[in-house]
Amino acid sequence: MEWRISEGLVDYPAALAEMEARAEAIRHQGAPELVWLVEHPPLYTAGTSAKGGDLLQPDRFPVYATGRGGQYTYHGPGQRVAYVMLDLKNRGEDVRRYVRDLEEWIIRTLARFNLKGERREGRVGIWVAHDRREDKIAAIGVRVRRWVTFHGISINVDPDLSHFSGIVPCGIQESAAAPLGVTSLAALGYIVSMPEFDMALRGAFAEVFGEPVADAAE
Repeated sequence: MEWRISEGLVDYPAALAEMEARAEAIRHQGAPELVWLVEHPPLYTAGTSAKGGDLLQPDRFPVYATGRGGQYTYHGPGQRVAYVMLDLKNRGEDVRRYVRDLEEWIIRTLARFNLKGERREGRVGIWVAHDRREDKIAAIGVRVRRWVTFHGISINVDPDLSHFSGIVPCGIQESAAAPLGVTSLAALGYIVSMPEFDMALRGAFAEVFGEPVADAAE
């Protein structure tokens, strides 16, 4: 199991190509599994369930169609994206359990900063209840091919939340009856550096997935 952190902003098509290549290498060549932490320049991605009407400002940022599950989401600076390439052949071949483990990984990471992240029935991702509302702080979008995973999770550490206004993020529709939206650690008053957050991610990953990770060369 390798752990890689890329400095700077990683181009999305290049990241997608690298994920595809690593997933194939894991499946056919026995390459090590990989957790890859990146930040992207501002962009929108469309999952396999994306609805055209949820792209509110199509000319605002680049838009990429992707094979992961889910709807539209935003990636940008200040958001930690973790791409996870695991071989589920060696992990019970249980996709639902894998998604549940990703959720638990996020929840335990946030708990290290005394922030309570929660699952919600019928809503994908991890949510935070505050000020009589619920906001999404982390998104999950995965793809599994021949039992090897790729894509993964994104957690809002300190992104520009106004950038989410160009889409209906993950199909979230806010109303007076259902005050739902997106938030970040910083917006909730938790000022955390990205290196600090990465350390928390690494520790929580070892707890949930039951094994240590080794640094991978860039």
